[in-house]
Amino acid sequence: LHRKLSKIRNNHIHQATNKIIKLKPYRVVMEDLNVVGMMKNKHLAKAIAEQCFYEFTRQMKYKCEFNGIEFIQVDRFYPSSKTCSECGSIKKDLKLSDREYVCEECGCVIDRDKNASINLGNYGLV
Repeated sequence: LHRKLSKIRNNHIHQATNKIIKLKPYRVVMEDLNVVGMMKNKHLAKAIAEQCFYEFTRQMKYKCEFNGIEFIQVDRFYPSSKTCSECGSIKKDLKLSDREYVCEECGCVIDRDKNASINLGNYGLV
């Protein structure tokens, strides 16, 4: 049963990375996550381990290089969630429970994850 689940997860990673590569992006930007730190949460450790973050990143890197797509891995301390995607100001007191990013400088209200993805997409372009 465990081997079957492992093969299903591995197949899903192959399909997901292949789907991204078939979109022909000119570059892929991914965050370097602190998986060891996340594994310290005893309630989430098993679920995090089953996600195979390293394998997903490894396959994305390999498939990007094979297809001539630029692959960028952003440092884990880059404030992608805390930076406003409109004006660039950094919000110091952002909690994990805050699901919407509200900028105090320009008044931009955006979903926290969408804001982070915009910031990662713009990483290195400026």
